[in-house]
Amino acid sequence: MAGADRAPRTESPTADREIVISRVIHAPRELVFEAFSEVRHLSQWWGPDGFTTTTRSFEFREGGAWVFVMHAPDGRDFQEWITWTGIVPPERITLLHGDSPDDPDVFKSTVTFTPLGAATQLEMRTVFPDRAARDRAVQASHAVEGGQQTLAKLGRYVPTLLAAEGR
Repeated sequence: MAGADRAPRTESPTADREIVISRVIHAPRELVFEAFSEVRHLSQWWGPDGFTTTTRSFEFREGGAWVFVMHAPDGRDFQEWITWTGIVPPERITLLHGDSPDDPDVFKSTVTFTPLGAATQLEMRTVFPDRAARDRAVQASHAVEGGQQTLAKLGRYVPTLLAAEGR
């Protein structure tokens, strides 16, 4: 019987309240991690297409925070806050993200950096407090499209670092 020895697939207990976005970045994972963990790089690619970012404060360490404003192409500003809850260079970053520390819809993200030869598989797994919060992010904020655009911008930015370093 074909496939009889396969373990059954189990769904994540948080599947109904999570978004998972991934992208292959054509650069070594140490460089991709650097682009994700240094404010001088983040300001070059963070946010969906057309958005820019202004950092108010940044401290990349467990318990540290990044407070920033995302500027939309239509002129609206979005206050943002991230605190880093776990950092394992160059493998993984965990964080909490919301409008502010007291935002009731603060969500948790785990970003993993997996080497694929000379490239890196980046996966961002975001878990919301409940399904309704996830659905609001998907419908009102276009979180899936915005996340895909953000990682695409990262994918375009990191090779410029390689070129600047002469790799």
